[in-house]
Amino acid sequence: MDVAERLAQLALFADLTPMQVEAIAHSFEESVFQADERVLRRGLSGGNFYVILEGEARVVAGDRVLRTLGRGDFFGEIAALTGETPSADVVAESLLRCLMIPPQELERLLLERPQMMLRLLRMEARRLQTSGEWQA
Repeated sequence: MDVAERLAQLALFADLTPMQVEAIAHSFEESVFQADERVLRRGLSGGNFYVILEGEARVVAGDRVLRTLGRGDFFGEIAALTGETPSADVVAESLLRCLMIPPQELERLLLERPQMMLRLLRMEARRLQTSGEWQA
């Protein structure tokens, strides 16, 4: 299965046409991490945006697991969009296969495809609501 087919199966890209998905697929690079490997490290530069294709990852702050992420989930968005360092560690729970995009490419994609930006914003808002970190 190629990158475009993988992207098309994920919720984040559901509002894009097959042609749009094909057009953005070249911007992503596949990354593989072994179990217990740190993908992002709190306070250190990272900045890339990741979408999980396969496996699970833990979002960890200190000794606390904040959430577990799986297929279709994404991480690194805050650091990628703000230019700040990651606020938590992300550690592969098992073999983790992701698609990765650098921050400048993510910004370009979101500006060119407002429907993708809106979906990302909605998914992030739901994440904040369910985590109890944000209340309206």
